[in-house]
Amino acid sequence: MNNTGKFTGKAELYAKARPGYPQAMLDRIAQAAGIGAGSEVADIGAGTGIFSRALLTCGCRVYGVEPNADMRAVAERELADEQRFVPVAGTAEDTTLPGGSVDAVTVAQAFHWFDAEAFGQECRRILRPGGQVVLVWNSRIHNRDSVRENEAVLREFCPNFTGFSGGIAYLDDKIGGFFHQNFTVEKFPNDLPFDKTGFIERNLSSSYSLKPGDPRYEEYVAALEDLFDRCAQDGIYMQPNETVAYWGRP
Repeated sequence: MNNTGKFTGKAELYAKARPGYPQAMLDRIAQAAGIGAGSEVADIGAGTGIFSRALLTCGCRVYGVEPNADMRAVAERELADEQRFVPVAGTAEDTTLPGGSVDAVTVAQAFHWFDAEAFGQECRRILRPGGQVVLVWNSRIHNRDSVRENEAVLREFCPNFTGFSGGIAYLDDKIGGFFHQNFTVEKFPNDLPFDKTGFIERNLSSSYSLKPGDPRYEEYVAALEDLFDRCAQDGIYMQPNETVAYWGRP
């Protein structure tokens, strides 16, 4: 399935609404996967460059591989002053990078879109000996009442919704198979504060979300506004969230 176009028209909203990642997670994967000053890292499905920016703070040279032209254009603009950021028009399965050219591969919020077998082959081709792959998601904590209510709204209004973070709760087999069942997984607390505008925009930035002009769009936004009003305290909704990182060799 070609997923390249799923975020066309949503790049600006994505860059504005999507959260960052906790420093504890960045420190941990830097140590575990050997990501640091002078490292060359392929950030696959780099989108608007949110995770690429985090990698740049570690001193890496980052190849931001992104097939969607809208998303890649925003990354190029947002990271224009970063000489160590190299935007690349490629896919997870065909990065266009030279063989044996990177020390690590990272994927944030995107592995669920990939052909895991073909991506694994591409990782083995572009990684230097001993290089690892790191998969990262910001993931809502599913057993919290407000998250369940958010999910219910999305299931009612968004026909393409299959679960938060690309259905990460159902990705165990895909992730395990990709790493040949030999990987490390750690979770990091990362609750996310949203005002009403931020909460609505976060939901609208998802690939499955309705767009203006879609049937029931206004009703959908109204349901999200109602959910925010019921869950927020002093104008802020603290979304239960954790950052989950997996790493190993493909």
